[in-house]
Amino acid sequence: MSENNLKPEKNDDLSVTDKPFFTAVLTPYRSLGSNGFLVLMLCFGLISFVSGILFWRIGAWPVFGFFGLDVAILWFAFQMNYRSARIFEEVALSRHEISIRKVGPGKNYQEYCFNPVWVRLTVKRIEDEGVVKICLTSRGESVDLGNFLNPDDRTSFAGAMANALAVAKAGGA
Repeated sequence: MSENNLKPEKNDDLSVTDKPFFTAVLTPYRSLGSNGFLVLMLCFGLISFVSGILFWRIGAWPVFGFFGLDVAILWFAFQMNYRSARIFEEVALSRHEISIRKVGPGKNYQEYCFNPVWVRLTVKRIEDEGVVKICLTSRGESVDLGNFLNPDDRTSFAGAMANALAVAKAGGA
């Protein structure tokens, strides 16, 4: 076999060590799911309809329309709430890169990439509330993480992120 037929071997060492060892997808918590929303709207609609009929029978027929308007406004408010719940943040941390992708409602998104060696994690705590802010800063650029999370989830994520960042800075994984 001649030397021209030999192909250089791929060095997969770099690709293996650069795979993310910490990933997280942060999503806002919504206590009322789709089935609960359906039950709520059916109950509220039924109560409004029965109340509207009673007002109609005593001669106050315009009130019936206002009860319908209340149902429509409540439905619209929940739809806006569920639309805002479609936001999420993806965080991936490897030995050589922190990748953050913030996805908003619709097709809006922002992406940030940092070198973990130069990143500073800032966690702001308030005694009664717990963690209120998580921020990554590198070379003059700052990114807030998990602003929509509740304090307990924010505290848990801050601890996990601090541990993963310490591992990345130590060169492990």
